Amino acid sequence: MALHRSRYRLVGLDGLPHPVLDAHYDTLETALDEARSWCAGQGAACALAGRGIAVEVRTGSGNWRTIDYPVSCLKRPMSSAP
Repeated sequence: MALHRSRYRLVGLDGLPHPVLDAHYDTLETALDEARSWCAGQGAACALAGRGIAVEVRTGSGNWRTIDYPVSCLKRPMSSAP
């Protein structure tokens, strides 16, 4: 029996591959770190619908299943202005 190695990807809230972070990640932590970093940087200027990200894992049958939504990507960034 072959072992299944988990792979992760980031998608938009529409379920399509993320337009910037369209890559496969070896660990959930790496995928989440990439999502959080993008949301705090380049993604902070996007509207909420464009900033929202879902994390998917590839199942043993080759399908993708949503497993997480980084909360920091679903919130409006805090303004640093007084």
